[in-house]
Amino acid sequence: MTASSTSSRPLALPPRVPRRAGGVREVAHLAWPLVLAQMSQTTMHVVDSIFVGQLGAAQLGALGFAGIWLWTVFSVFSGSATGVQTFVSQAHGAGDEEACGGWAWQGLYALVPATALGLFVFAALAGPLFRSVGAPDSLREYALSYIAMRPLGFVGLAIWLVLAAFFRGLGDTRTPLIATLIANGVNIVLDYGLVLGRLGLPGWGIAGAAVATSIAEWVGAVALAIAFARPALVRRFGGRPVAPSGARIRRFLRTGAPIGGQWVLDMSAFAIFTTLVARMGEASMAATQAMIALLSLSFMQAIGIGLAATTLVGRYKGAGSLDAALRSLVSALKLAVALALGIAALFLLAPRALIGLFTRDADVLALAGPLLALGAAFQLVDALQIVVGGALRGAGDTRWPFFVQTLLAWALRLPLVWLFAFVWEAGVIGAWYAEFVFVLALAFALAWRFRSGAWTKIAI
Repeated sequence: MTASSTSSRPLALPPRVPRRAGGVREVAHLAWPLVLAQMSQTTMHVVDSIFVGQLGAAQLGALGFAGIWLWTVFSVFSGSATGVQTFVSQAHGAGDEEACGGWAWQGLYALVPATALGLFVFAALAGPLFRSVGAPDSLREYALSYIAMRPLGFVGLAIWLVLAAFFRGLGDTRTPLIATLIANGVNIVLDYGLVLGRLGLPGWGIAGAAVATSIAEWVGAVALAIAFARPALVRRFGGRPVAPSGARIRRFLRTGAPIGGQWVLDMSAFAIFTTLVARMGEASMAATQAMIALLSLSFMQAIGIGLAATTLVGRYKGAGSLDAALRSLVSALKLAVALALGIAALFLLAPRALIGLFTRDADVLALAGPLLALGAAFQLVDALQIVVGGALRGAGDTRWPFFVQTLLAWALRLPLVWLFAFVWEAGVIGAWYAEFVFVLALAFALAWRFRSGAWTKIAI
């Protein structure tokens, strides 16, 4: 079967939607493997930070600085990959199961070559870029040694994310979790060996962390490719290889590309934010890197629940049950808030102990209390906007969020960072207060969009 043949085949009748579909239990059942997978994937970054932090504050700050810029470039591809989940979930909800596999193949054709080109070009240009933005010499050299080893790993990660989006669209959240756990185990062992020179491996420092993570990303991609090639799955969901279809790739990109654009422009603003923080000194950048790693504990939980909302909103919209789609969002928000409150309590009760996982530098530890007090409120509001954004993506509403988030990131966030941190001389604490105001405004905007009902009228 080719990608184009599915469009001419009569569609199966959509499955009957249960009366209370989209309840908390259904969302939780779908979300818990996603939450564990996201947290496990984040553990790669946290583990990298813990091992690299043993080398010094400059190396830890460089890891965060390099990571933000790399993810800024990659986010256009990772964001677009989530479009696969939207198409698969809506096709699955409509009963058109054999169309699902074809969307995974078109996503791979669209994104993997583009990822390779984008990341290798960025690695070649990173040196002049970092000099032009005024990155300190002590951070720049370490950051460049990390970046040089990462492009090939991101190619594997692009494959991983497309296939994970396919499985999530079907409601299979456990297969991506298993792949993530395997990859995470590989990363921990290789970090221990390659960063610190243990297990008979060379001690490459921060570059060793890059090599470890890149290998782990390919391990995750291979694990999902093996699962995708299972004969039963191929037969049911049309997973056999298909030819690239220009029409289908364009259709996919009309929905997926705004997600990627939204992510890359938002991440670009955040990369500038971290660059401004880096100019405040090694302690400020190291504290920010630790703050980001700790926020990811909540951030990735919210992303996991948001991905569940994407699948269920897409599924029930495809099945024609808008009430079930709305219930799915409400249930996802309840779960996200409950988990975020737990993280908030942890941040408020043990700030120095948490920052102390990454560094014992006295200047960094002095920032722990005020930063994590702010982080407690930040991650709660952030969880709300992540989940609502996931629901909008499931409905295929991607262009409006792209424009609004871009506007807020560049017209509100960066001017406030400059005002709070430099004009009012509040330093790194002021910069993070500006981030909080931005996330609060974004949460209100996305919630208003969903309540408007515009998502119910969008066709992909």
